[in-house]
Amino acid sequence: MKAVIQRVSHADVKVEGKTEGEISNGLLLLIGIDEEDETADADWLVQKILNLRIFGDEEGKLNLSILDISGEILCISQFTLIADYKKGNRPSFIKAAKPDKAVPLFEYFKTAVSKSGLKTESGIFGADMKVSLLNDGPVTIVMDSKTKM
Repeated sequence: MKAVIQRVSHADVKVEGKTEGEISNGLLLLIGIDEEDETADADWLVQKILNLRIFGDEEGKLNLSILDISGEILCISQFTLIADYKKGNRPSFIKAAKPDKAVPLFEYFKTAVSKSGLKTESGIFGADMKVSLLNDGPVTIVMDSKTKM
């Protein structure tokens, strides 16, 4: 499971012009699910993300987590994170989980994040989404549950 984590001042997602999710100070999470991913991958990512110290303290040092600041989270499914781009110029998405596996695992991920008590919003899985964000910092981190060791 891959995640692109962006610290944001604001983010929203729209589907067909309708706002489906919107947050202020917090994290925008783009989540890619591989065909080999399991709930253990989601659990690891959730704990890592919730405790990631990428928010400034009173001295401006990155010492605070999303939990420490009571921030908000916007989760967006993004199968293109699983792209294989090694051959040619057209990426392959063959390793991305099919919807019958990806949807329940994405829902599991969102539920695990929301159990933190933080406001958690999301887009619509598989929809053509328009995501807007104001990256704060900018701070952007990429995580992959397969490289956690």
